[in-house]
Amino acid sequence: MTTIDITAIIMAMINLLSTCGWFVAGRKYKQEVESIKADNRMKDMELAKQYVEEFIKHIVKPLEARVDELANKVKDLTDAVEQIANCPHSADCPVRDELRKQQGDSHK
Repeated sequence: MTTIDITAIIMAMINLLSTCGWFVAGRKYKQEVESIKADNRMKDMELAKQYVEEFIKHIVKPLEARVDELANKVKDLTDAVEQIANCPHSADCPVRDELRKQQGDSHK
């Protein structure tokens, strides 16, 4: 064997080993990327959950409280309006007249 043959064999072995190393490193890299993607998906889910919780806390709950408050006021007003018929002054009731006027305006 000549020096060129031995050098060629050694170069071929180095090339083979570096190719194997590159292949293993590539596989490891893909695994790391998949792991990072999975972590990011979990973080995204946690953030989405936090956003929903904050939305409920700062938007939904106050709106629900306001709707309940308005519903109670409407009920009280409805109860009061229903009592107009029993009022001894119902013939000259300004509240009844205003309600009728508003009702007529809304039908136009």
